[in-house]
Amino acid sequence: MLSGMAPLASSSPGPPKPLTGAVFSGGGARGAYEVGVLSGILDVLSRAGRLERAPFDVCCGTSVGAIHAAWIAAQSHRPDLAMKELEAAWTELTLRRFLKVDPIGLLGPSILRARGRKSHADSASVGRAALDPTALNELVRSRVSWTQLRRNIDAARLRALVISALHVHSGRTTLFADLAPGIRLPTTKDARRVAVSTQIDAKHVLASAALPVIFPPGKIDGAFYCDGGVRFNTPIAPALRAGANRLLVIPLLSGELPKSAPRRERSPSLIFLLGKLSNALLLDPVNYDLAVLERINQLVGTMESVLDPDQLRAVRQVLSQTRGIPYRPVKTLVFRPSRDIGSLARDYASELTPRDGPGWLLARLDRLGSSWDTDLLSFVLFDGDFARGLIDLGRHDVERRADEVIAFFGSVAG
Repeated sequence: MLSGMAPLASSSPGPPKPLTGAVFSGGGARGAYEVGVLSGILDVLSRAGRLERAPFDVCCGTSVGAIHAAWIAAQSHRPDLAMKELEAAWTELTLRRFLKVDPIGLLGPSILRARGRKSHADSASVGRAALDPTALNELVRSRVSWTQLRRNIDAARLRALVISALHVHSGRTTLFADLAPGIRLPTTKDARRVAVSTQIDAKHVLASAALPVIFPPGKIDGAFYCDGGVRFNTPIAPALRAGANRLLVIPLLSGELPKSAPRRERSPSLIFLLGKLSNALLLDPVNYDLAVLERINQLVGTMESVLDPDQLRAVRQVLSQTRGIPYRPVKTLVFRPSRDIGSLARDYASELTPRDGPGWLLARLDRLGSSWDTDLLSFVLFDGDFARGLIDLGRHDVERRADEVIAFFGSVAG
């Protein structure tokens, strides 16, 4: 049991209705693990006869997690969330198409214009980037049913969809919130974040997935945005503010640190450093946020056990004034990869051939560097076979905890 902020007030007496939120973090190609976890959960619930409707009421995501959150919103009219189709989208990826290096793109639109070339970036996605975003743009725009997403939210099949992106100019995290009729997202008092109520479409998701330098920033209403995970990789707070009182969270780090350092460390290569930087920006905050939630839960639980009603009421009032919404315990289900995805990427890359183009080149550059222990490949290995392995890992991790999954979700009925 972890702690979070209370859901919106209910007019009915008794305990609040269970409202389940799904929180998807960023991690590039590592995101295939999230798909495996989702598929495994739906399989477990279906076998147990506990899947009468889609199991999520609130979906929040950043980076690749924004794609998955949008997918769930678009498929929330189906109990199975069309997970087979989402799996197919991942397993059909090819390195030559999705890991297409664009060195001229790094020079930026002004250089391209000077050379008489049109930028690959359209009006919603411009700027310097190492990879051509065309394939990702086409995938998000064509595979997510944006029309059905609009219908589902308008019909309140999903309570809220929240996508995080970093506003490049101000450095503030923008929470784009698409809310069902009658639902509100209480404002945060954190000056680093701002919530914007809007109808989410492909441009919001692509902006959230625009990892700096790797993909170009996205343009929304004249402003530029990039990967929301740079400052806010695990959008737990918005899910709670939107009313969720139990959360599924899927960090994309195993949580294990190296047991020991080599006796003599060699100078790290650029590829190695970029991988560790990506981990620090996109993956480490997930575990930190969960640790904070657990500490808050322990604090609130202690106060509830030792304070009298008047004292507890006063403390809750202060907490509510500080955060804009009161705290309360929130049930959580957390899945971390049981195997290190960086190591899996290294092993997979060792089998690549020159026909695999940029993926093979990155692997060779890393081998020529100081260490094979790199994580960068795990972020950019947009390859169907690698994705299939991560999907299978996610399913495996869920199956090992099937009883816990059933207990967490209970009866998912309309």
